[in-house]
Amino acid sequence: MMVGRLRHALWALGVIALSVGPTVRQSDAQVGHDAGSSPYRDITLLPAFGVSVGHLSGDRGRVDAGPSNANTIGLRYELPSGRSMLFQFNVAYLMGDRFILNPFADSSSPQRKTGPYESNLVLTEIALHLRLTGNKSWHRMGPYAGLGLGVTFDVHSPGDTTKSGYKFGTKVGLMTAGGLRWYATRHLFLNPEARLEWWKLKYPSSFHAQLSPDGSRIVPITQNLTDWVTHPWLSLGVGWTF
Repeated sequence: MMVGRLRHALWALGVIALSVGPTVRQSDAQVGHDAGSSPYRDITLLPAFGVSVGHLSGDRGRVDAGPSNANTIGLRYELPSGRSMLFQFNVAYLMGDRFILNPFADSSSPQRKTGPYESNLVLTEIALHLRLTGNKSWHRMGPYAGLGLGVTFDVHSPGDTTKSGYKFGTKVGLMTAGGLRWYATRHLFLNPEARLEWWKLKYPSSFHAQLSPDGSRIVPITQNLTDWVTHPWLSLGVGWTF
């Protein structure tokens, strides 16, 4: 269902791109702007490579079991597709933390939730970005919006120390992004970006089935053992167009 929504959204971005491109090209030829003084400049439509640093925050899930609070470092490679769109391939290392939930401890016990403990992830992603000003920048700035699909892997975590059966594992997630490229030169650009990452946590059956000594459960029996979480992600990158 979520993948279907992503497909429809990507189709909508393509339709918008077809309508935005001609508008921007017409704007470049406005009366009163000669070639030397126009605020619009051509964007180099060539592959680009970039690096970024940032911070991912957000939801740990209803029982505080998911990773968050991560400093991030990422690499990206971009391929233009026409005048208004580009494909982006991302890989990022997320240095975050998470709490450990113990279903065998009383709800009031300090052993019920301990941490946070170091929890590091690797995220790989493919995205489609729409240049909102087509193949032009305005005063060297190029805003964009994007959608993506990614896979996130747990590469370092405290493990299942309470034998509850919980692990982050591998997650397929969705991404939306908005950002700005400031073209310092024809090839060098700076790239502040805001993103939202979604993935689904899955809790072990012990969070339902195990009654602690005081009769409580980690997850009430009336609630699902799955939980979609949202993570805002702010980053600043630098890129080079070849």
